[in-house]
Amino acid sequence: MRLEGKSAIVTGGASGFGAGIVRKFAAEGAKVLIADLNKDLAEDIARQVGGVALKVDVSSRESVQSLAETASGVLGQVDILVNNAGVTHLPMPLQDVSEEDFDKVFSVNCKSVYLTSRYFVPAMADAGKGAILNVASTAGLSPRPRLNWYNASKGWMITATKTMAVELAPSGVRVNAICPVAGETPLLKSFMGEDTPEIRAKFLSTIPIGRFSTPEDMGNAACFLCSDEASMITGAALEVDGGRCV
Repeated sequence: MRLEGKSAIVTGGASGFGAGIVRKFAAEGAKVLIADLNKDLAEDIARQVGGVALKVDVSSRESVQSLAETASGVLGQVDILVNNAGVTHLPMPLQDVSEEDFDKVFSVNCKSVYLTSRYFVPAMADAGKGAILNVASTAGLSPRPRLNWYNASKGWMITATKTMAVELAPSGVRVNAICPVAGETPLLKSFMGEDTPEIRAKFLSTIPIGRFSTPEDMGNAACFLCSDEASMITGAALEVDGGRCV
């Protein structure tokens, strides 16, 4: 019960790594608000863990502002904020990615961190406590070809994590990131371009431990970094990648 008595918001928490984080947080005693575009899936997870579901577009200022207002009424003080929602573009030469896809990647992966900071950091700073976790990627540390703008968005997130950590530390707010390698999530096929045994084998050959990241892996790492056990850790970008970045 490392998160007993704490309240948490997980964006993109209805599936994949986000759902793994939600389940772990709830198992460790947190009250969790699942913010996701897919309201039906979010409500299903919420029923399973005794949490709250809300349809949210993290790239929209109005939607994130509404999330903050709802969270204040439902959760009171928000102790933990996990910026997990993310999208990618299909693998292709960098110059062939459409402007629409570029804008979507940066709106969801980057602008969302700005927006949640705008609406949640002030209350955390006033309270003198809080933990923010940004779900980045090994793509931001060791980029793969043909995912250029996705890689860049995750590199942005890692830099944002570090500068947020430095600025917010005097206020008692910690900011960290986790960097998973690809896993069995809705984005896996998009990362690989197509899902075949041959492509999976090629992808897995780059991971020394020999398997994909799981939602449980992400939940365990996130729980530690957002718990009081990690009270001396801020500005870290923890690689949860089976040795992919070594």
